[in-house]
Amino acid sequence: MSASKESIGFIGVGLMGQGMARNLVDKGFPLTVMGHRNRKPVEALVAAGAKEARTPKELAENATIIFLCVTGSAQVEAVVNGPDGIAAGARPGTVIVDCSTSDPGVTVRLAAELEAKGLHLADAPLGGTPAQAALGQLSAMVGAAPEVFARIKPACEAWAQKVVHLGPVGDGHKMKLLNNFLSMGYAAIYSEALTLAQKIGITPQTFDSVLRGSRMDCGFYQTFMQYVLERDRDAHKFTLVNALKDVRYLESVANAAGVPNPVGNAVKNAFASAVAAGKGEDYVPMLSDWIASQNGISLAGKG
Repeated sequence: MSASKESIGFIGVGLMGQGMARNLVDKGFPLTVMGHRNRKPVEALVAAGAKEARTPKELAENATIIFLCVTGSAQVEAVVNGPDGIAAGARPGTVIVDCSTSDPGVTVRLAAELEAKGLHLADAPLGGTPAQAALGQLSAMVGAAPEVFARIKPACEAWAQKVVHLGPVGDGHKMKLLNNFLSMGYAAIYSEALTLAQKIGITPQTFDSVLRGSRMDCGFYQTFMQYVLERDRDAHKFTLVNALKDVRYLESVANAAGVPNPVGNAVKNAFASAVAAGKGEDYVPMLSDWIASQNGISLAGKG
């Protein structure tokens, strides 16, 4: 069997997954997807040539590489080991690729359990946005045995322009948590800085006129400020509840390593306060509105 044309299964055709799956089917990979609460992407993928499975077990019976793009470790374990799960239907040698942002400790344990059943697990968390997913321009940071990485690389390259093999299983998730600590840390700092600026008479527009194009500018800053300045809700579609999950996973990794992470705790609490107030489904740049409201001000224009 040609490695480039292995049969692919895909579970989780949400914001990121639908673009990834579409790239796989458009580039000639036999694809089976599992039903999703949002039927629209499933129906579009089936119309493009994918098959639909009703359960993870049924999907596993039709695939040799299975991508998971779900919320986190709890959902990964449920879809792998639950009733009618992947493990119940997968043939020996099947590779499960967890593209979620998961807890590395759980990933390493699950990989060992699956190896005992003749199955392989790789972690390939994502860098990028849903718009980049649709264009096949994501990045993937992969933890896998070398021979497993060689098998999954062609399929990953269907939806990613950068695929990096970091090391053994779990290393992808470790790096992803470090990456998200930086990005969510930026979000918390930007929110606090913008709030303080507004309070002392520096508008978001003035703030941006100094930061944009400076050494402090970056892609994350630009999508964050696209919401702040233009009120574009879809500038960065990543929910506060998912951000909180990620920084909580980071905290558990730091605890296990015996490393104090006071800045990480401050970032976690910024997100936790917003989620506790019922803002969990807001997107990350909207953290700025929550921090501002806590200080009795608004960052929105006077329009």
